[in-house]
Amino acid sequence: MSVFNYIDGELHADAVAVKSIAASVGTPVYIYSATRIASNFRRYRDAFENANCTICYSIKANSNLAVLRLLNRLGAGFDAVSGGEIHRALSVGAPGGMIVFSGVGKTRPEMELALAAGVRHFNVESVQELLRLNEVSGGMGKIARVAVRVNPDVDARTHTKVSTGRAEDKFGVPIAAARSVYERATELPNVDCVGLAMHIGSQIMSLEPFLLALRKLAGLVRELRAAGLRVRSLDVGGGVGIRYSPDDPEPPDVGEYARMVRRELDDPQLELELEPGRSIVGNAGILASSVVLRKEGAGRDFLVLDAAMNDLVRPAMYGAHHDIVPVSEPCRDSAIAPIDVVGPVCESGDRFAAQRLLPKLEEGELVVIKTAGAYCAAMASEYNSRPLAPEVLVSGSRWAVVRRRPRMKESLALESVPEWT
Repeated sequence: MSVFNYIDGELHADAVAVKSIAASVGTPVYIYSATRIASNFRRYRDAFENANCTICYSIKANSNLAVLRLLNRLGAGFDAVSGGEIHRALSVGAPGGMIVFSGVGKTRPEMELALAAGVRHFNVESVQELLRLNEVSGGMGKIARVAVRVNPDVDARTHTKVSTGRAEDKFGVPIAAARSVYERATELPNVDCVGLAMHIGSQIMSLEPFLLALRKLAGLVRELRAAGLRVRSLDVGGGVGIRYSPDDPEPPDVGEYARMVRRELDDPQLELELEPGRSIVGNAGILASSVVLRKEGAGRDFLVLDAAMNDLVRPAMYGAHHDIVPVSEPCRDSAIAPIDVVGPVCESGDRFAAQRLLPKLEEGELVVIKTAGAYCAAMASEYNSRPLAPEVLVSGSRWAVVRRRPRMKESLALESVPEWT
């Protein structure tokens, strides 16, 4: 059930009118529903509760501290892919033992930070990283818990830029080399090799790629154990996809996904981790924007918003679809016509939708770009010297600004001009 609904002709987030938030904070503005985030997380927690599984929210999807604090209080673990994300998880009270550290290019300072924090384990992605981690942990007098991330060479059938489990992708150890890397890890003095990890991609709309990858992982577990090696932990990767449009297929059922994981990895001694991100926050967020003007072009018209590709880059970067709706509910008999919805950034790629059917909207009216809770604010930039949009968290009838819009002088203060210029 949606938490973004028209009430008395005005779009609301939970019980708060989007128009009232926009009037107070200005536009563009991201608005997140704590109700939906909690509901989405509980879906995973409840589905996997009998599988000895820790749900480690993928911070990169939406790293706002209020979102992380909410999930921490719900019992989530965290999947971090940088030192900055580890800092964020720790700052909201997450214990180090609930943080998994992933990523193909961990630096020495990041390793030191993670070791000092006592992270749950490092998902190691190469022999070079393994040797470096052994050296760093030895220098600190610590033992690094590691899981060897395997590349199972499975096509996730998703966008090529978010597919991470094919042989040509940069992530993980090739599955044919996994045993030798695992054996090497068990021989190192400053490493405790606890298990395996994989992650085949994001926005996956079928269980079949997961099944193929899980079966390869399960076969590798049997091979390692037959060789006398201990395997105590498996990180099985990310969650299922979400719908961005009514035309999208229904995503896989989380309960069915959990049953498949339990069936393929039927071992009560295994500790499991799962790393959903998009499916926890994606449909819990919107981006509200004001119409700057309606421009007539040669052969097509343009609806120019005050939001731009620096606020929501997914359409420009991935060709992604996001539904766009007016904040004031149109009449049932309102005329609709195709129009390009664009932003003011000086790029032809700054386009949210091409020839989208919308009612006639004029300067100052509000629209909402839907399903903007994941990989929107987290990927935002200050391109064209545009300040980052604020973020608002709503819960029932309450709302709060959880990241304010920076003042231009604050952005300028980060830079300096040498005297010799």
